[in-house]
Amino acid sequence: MKETTDARIDEQLVQFTLSMADDELILAHRNSEWTGHAPILEEDIAFSNIAQDELGHASLWYDLCCNLSDDDPDRLVFFRTPDEYRNVLMVELPKSDWAFTIARQYLFDAYELVSLNNLVNSTYRPIAEVAGKIRTEEIYHYRHTSSWIKRLGLGTEESNMRTQKALNELWSFAGQLFIDSPSIQMLADSGVAPRSEILRQEWEEIVVPFLQDSGFLIPSAEPVDAIRGDHTGNLTSLLAEMQEVARTDPSAKW
Repeated sequence: MKETTDARIDEQLVQFTLSMADDELILAHRNSEWTGHAPILEEDIAFSNIAQDELGHASLWYDLCCNLSDDDPDRLVFFRTPDEYRNVLMVELPKSDWAFTIARQYLFDAYELVSLNNLVNSTYRPIAEVAGKIRTEEIYHYRHTSSWIKRLGLGTEESNMRTQKALNELWSFAGQLFIDSPSIQMLADSGVAPRSEILRQEWEEIVVPFLQDSGFLIPSAEPVDAIRGDHTGNLTSLLAEMQEVARTDPSAKW
């Protein structure tokens, strides 16, 4: 492992960057399932591009993780078991309908935006640099999904109903993004990553008024009782599909 200044911090950095990468990878896979199925052609192209962007962001985080741990990105993606993944539950949920997908993407995009705005000032320069590269594209993602949220909220009675239902289902899962842990506290104490309560406050300052202006009620569900590393059967089936080719011949060179 390549040291920073403290072996304990190094280990937490590995777990942090792996979490960021896994979130992006699994969400990218879910979004890619809309390719050829989005409601209009223009959105089919736009959302496919967003999925590709998320995959590219995952690659940056995996590379940083492997620089710290001397691991291999292909192993991390294709040869870990579900219990070894550190993504939040929200990103592994099935894509459901378009309202659900947009609601999930909006809540996650808002989280990424406030997270990256803080991470560009990380005391660990490689994280600050990756955050800087990703932030520009994530600003576009947030604007795109914000436009859809307003369109669905202020559109028809059915579009509002479907999106409100999705928000009600997703709210507790979104709360998992802000559950504190000893590792995050350690990184926050070192100025490497922002504190969870700060991210939650900044996220709510963006999300709550925007959703209300878009015609939605703010759900009151508590965060799911889960930590990173807890998963549903949805991740097992997703990984079985995503890893199938690589596991067929592990020695193959790409």
